[in-house]
Amino acid sequence: MAKGFDCATPLTDSTAAAFKQDGYVFVARYLVPPSWKALTTKEVKSICDAGLQIVSVFETTADRALGGRSAGLKDGATALALAAQMGQLEGSTIYFAVDFDATPAQMSTVIAYIKGASDATPGYNTGVYGSYAVVEAVYSAGACSRFWQTYAWSGGKKSTVANIYQYLNDIVVNGIGIDLNDSYGQEGWWSTVPANYMLSAGDANKLIGFMKAGYAATNDADGKEDFHRLANELRKASGQQEE
Repeated sequence: MAKGFDCATPLTDSTAAAFKQDGYVFVARYLVPPSWKALTTKEVKSICDAGLQIVSVFETTADRALGGRSAGLKDGATALALAAQMGQLEGSTIYFAVDFDATPAQMSTVIAYIKGASDATPGYNTGVYGSYAVVEAVYSAGACSRFWQTYAWSGGKKSTVANIYQYLNDIVVNGIGIDLNDSYGQEGWWSTVPANYMLSAGDANKLIGFMKAGYAATNDADGKEDFHRLANELRKASGQQEE
């Protein structure tokens, strides 16, 4: 489980660093056209340089999903262009907000909106933000693959498919208003800073052992060269000398 928050106020170098110091792992920010709450490339750098991950959420108005499929297609196309501008990596997630207490009668329209947004964002996973009822309905319809549930309008119910759960709204931390969230894996967050990860020498050498067996078993010169090259890549990745 990872600790995170969402906010409308853009983060600066200092506020992003303060949240990282407090143990937060991710922040959800608005991937929307230029406005007071919109994520910018400057803010992306501040967030990523601080070591936080970004969760992208598209929301212009709370009940935008009532525009149905046509609205979803339009918003998805906008979000797709903005993701490219921000440097959001393909394979990560763009969440689309259903920020109101959607009724059973409105669910088919909400589902159509999310399906439209998904169709318009190739290369990215699509997520929905909403109540327990929204998450369950959209999941059952197969409209998207990632789910961010809010406790609001949920009657104390918590979906078992939620990747992120928003459990407290409207508090002030480090001088800005935020909502608190926990995440449970496969959230689809992203960063422009490569992960600082090094393979252990022990694990690398175990893999190299398998490659040595393959090297010995093949009579193909090109195959032997590939085994040797890949073994050296593992040595480099684990801080060892090449051979």
